Amino acid sequence: MLLLLLAAACVVAFVLLLLYMVSPLISPKPLKLPGAHVVVTGGSSGIGKCVAIECYKQGAFITLIARNESKLLQTKKEIEKYSVNDKQVVLCISVDVSKDYGHVENVLKQAQEKLGPVDMLINCAGTSLIGKFEDLEVSCFERLMAVNYLGSVYASHAVIATMKERRMGRIVFVSSQAGQVGLFGYTAYSPTKFALRGLAEALQMEVKPYNIYVTVAYPPDTDTPGFAEEIKTKVT
Repeated sequence: MLLLLLAAACVVAFVLLLLYMVSPLISPKPLKLPGAHVVVTGGSSGIGKCVAIECYKQGAFITLIARNESKLLQTKKEIEKYSVNDKQVVLCISVDVSKDYGHVENVLKQAQEKLGPVDMLINCAGTSLIGKFEDLEVSCFERLMAVNYLGSVYASHAVIATMKERRMGRIVFVSSQAGQVGLFGYTAYSPTKFALRGLAEALQMEVKPYNIYVTVAYPPDTDTPGFAEEIKTKVT
């Protein structure tokens, strides 16, 4: 029995070592951003805006999606200052990604008709609300789940079929450190960010054979307009 256990342990160790050695060979190649079509939801401010700028600096074509049209247009002007060639385009679409899947699907279809298939989707749209569980209306939980979770589901669902047809693509979900550990006062917010991890892990299993890779980002407290509003409502 002891020999069998030792043999099994050796086999497991060998398999793990083999996987470790070949992992660099099967890891996804970095997406080449020059000429790529990058869609950023929640792209008019905060993390989404900064990510869009960095992608644009590397030659990407950008579609910005957010609710506030005036902020979108202002962000468009800011991003365009960083162009690296005269072919780059920044397309703005004013839509609430959490409201109507059909609408989200249609606007992303229009974006692809103008700038080509989506090479990378970055789901940054989100909001937060802090408060003790019993002090929050049930509608608050529903609203945060709609924006933070379903908003990412809708946008991702709208582009995944084309990515699978092309056998390439990247999808990024912006979670939070509060999506790794529950925090006092974040009973409405943390579950929505935990949900993104579950979605990402399950989706990655489905799409990896199509050369599509899913990433989850867990930023800590970040100096953004959204965080500035959040800290006004912190509870003790």
